[in-house]
Amino acid sequence: MKTLDAPKNLTRNVLLGMTLGVIIASIFFYFQAQIQDDVFLAVEKYIFNLGGQVFKNLLLLIVVPLVFFSLVSGISSLSNMVKLGSIATKTIGLYLLTTGLAVSLALFFGWVFNLSGYEGEVESYEPVQGSADLYQTVLRIFPSNIFGAFVENNMLGIVFISILFGIALNLTDDLTSGLSKAFEKMNIVFLKIVLLIMNFAPFGVFCLIGSYVMAKGLNVFGDLAQYVLILMFVLFFHLFFTYSLILKIFANLNPIIFFRKMRNVALFAFSTSSSAATIPVTLKTVSDDLGVKKDVASFVVPVGATINMDGTAIMQGLATMFIASTVGVDLSLVQYGQIVLLAMVTSIGTAAVPSAGTVTLALILGSVGLPLDAIGLILAVDRILDMIRTSVNVCGDAAVSCIVAKSENELEEKTFNKLG
Repeated sequence: MKTLDAPKNLTRNVLLGMTLGVIIASIFFYFQAQIQDDVFLAVEKYIFNLGGQVFKNLLLLIVVPLVFFSLVSGISSLSNMVKLGSIATKTIGLYLLTTGLAVSLALFFGWVFNLSGYEGEVESYEPVQGSADLYQTVLRIFPSNIFGAFVENNMLGIVFISILFGIALNLTDDLTSGLSKAFEKMNIVFLKIVLLIMNFAPFGVFCLIGSYVMAKGLNVFGDLAQYVLILMFVLFFHLFFTYSLILKIFANLNPIIFFRKMRNVALFAFSTSSSAATIPVTLKTVSDDLGVKKDVASFVVPVGATINMDGTAIMQGLATMFIASTVGVDLSLVQYGQIVLLAMVTSIGTAAVPSAGTVTLALILGSVGLPLDAIGLILAVDRILDMIRTSVNVCGDAAVSCIVAKSENELEEKTFNKLG
């Protein structure tokens, strides 16, 4: 067995953990009256909440060093620096394209299925404060303190610092006695840490799912059933149709093989609801299973976790239509176009903002004159939908990685096509 092999039967064990988490947490939730309060609270706090948060923290713990060493080692190994510009241009272009398609699909299917609004009373809601404007986004790319960017988990800044350091290392490698090799070795070490943490994935997923079910139960529909069902449909349509289409058109790759190899990553993203926390698993899968060489994967995946928000764009499009219908406002074609453009632009700047989807949704609602109070309706069912959105986002990161790698002759197609 290779030292960097993934744990055996990981998908089966993660699904088993997820199923057991739902079943056991459901028993506690729906039979809460028959269970002592102390027992219920202890299980919720010290098993589900604590276990899930520990697992998520372990993944987040290695995101920054893994992104840094992966990017630096990938860029420092490039033989041609012009190639970096080509990779960056294609990456950002494809991410903006898929985000534009995502929000357009949301608006189209919202119109096709005649999405109607909420008929109950809209409670008062105080929008989350934050900034996602262009000025702040650009400033985050160029941090004034290197260590501050790492401490604050400023992914845009970390990516810029890593690229700058990688370029400098590439240009001075002969003067530093091959220092780039040390970064390659450090990258391998952190990949091994990822695999060690993945051994605890079934228990971590059990706790994360269980924590949600114990708090909310299984009722995620209620009065918002139409909105939830249409949103889930568009998310899955974008996941399986759009990504399959671009993989076939731009890279002539088999989508079925792609999705089979991405199942572990999608499960991790679903359970953590965080593209950043899933970066280690995404990088490992994209490099080892999909055959994308590290100089491409180490750039495209971290950038994607920062700016690729297809799932969020779909939510924003449908949520805007839903809220407009709730308050009786007919949106014009110009406003629909405005929603598409805003969803594309704000997706670049959301990563470092708390409750990012809420902040950018508030910006879009304000731009078309809709009340921010109605965001509270969306948040009532947003937790489970956020899990699905994150799975869509990370699959998009991987699909773009494969397309960019194929265009740069950096994709090992034998590895991509190999099953088992």
